[in-house]
Amino acid sequence: MPLSGRSGRSDLSRIMGVDYGTRRVGIALSDPSRTIAQGHTVLDAKVVDVVEAILTIARDQEVAQIVVGLPVSLSGYEGPSAQGARLLAEKLATATGLPVELSDERFTTRTAEAALLEGNVRRRRRRQVIDQIAAAVMLQQYLDRK
Repeated sequence: MPLSGRSGRSDLSRIMGVDYGTRRVGIALSDPSRTIAQGHTVLDAKVVDVVEAILTIARDQEVAQIVVGLPVSLSGYEGPSAQGARLLAEKLATATGLPVELSDERFTTRTAEAALLEGNVRRRRRRQVIDQIAAAVMLQQYLDRK
């Protein structure tokens, strides 16, 4: 069921950031004032229906907009991952009825990895959270541009 027709506080609603991957999908959420992004979870794309899981999170967290990271190369080339992100964005727009935007996500995983290394996070834990941190980095960059 689409979310766009629900009643609620449009001025105090969250934006969801989605870091697409074929194995894992990182999810981040903004605060209700849309100022600060924070990692939320990582979805295992091999185990869960990603669109349905995102729909549930969006409903539970009063999300008003979704931003999907678009992985492009430095030259601007869009490979298979970018095509997958575009397809996911289309599916999310249809399933949720919410506005869905694509946002350049170059260097977000590297930035997330550097932050986790600086925080002395162990390798096993880094693998578990890197995608949600990358989603938070991408979403924060999007929020900062707005």
